[in-house]
Amino acid sequence: MKKMSKAEAYEFLAKGTRTGKLATVREDGRPHVAPIWFVLDGDDLIFNTWHESVKGKNLVRDGRIALTVDEEVAPYAFVIVEGTVEITENDPAESLKWATRIGARYMGEDQAEAFGKRNSVPGELLLRIKVDKIVAQKDLAAW
Repeated sequence: MKKMSKAEAYEFLAKGTRTGKLATVREDGRPHVAPIWFVLDGDDLIFNTWHESVKGKNLVRDGRIALTVDEEVAPYAFVIVEGTVEITENDPAESLKWATRIGARYMGEDQAEAFGKRNSVPGELLLRIKVDKIVAQKDLAAW
């Protein structure tokens, strides 16, 4: 097992279509984990969610998160991010920009615009993860 550098961790996060597993805190203190699609903007991670989703409600109330992204093929790797979110509501242009970028990453350029329009409607939250801590390991099964 080897520790990734910060640059390696961000390269790992940006590669391909790996989903993030986002942990939030429910009102009663229980954890909630949900998969998310995201893109990077510098050191920030950006994603969107519906305001009435469990994660959306949790994040409006308590902006703390933990997120993990992993490589499920040998020699295996993972990145864990801890931080807080900044929430943008009611900014259609900003929401469309980022939802389209997310759509391009996960759905392909040919469907990016449609995905962006679908996910930049009123009620959809745009969230920016401000990273406080990263733990990143690679070559977990390497000999």
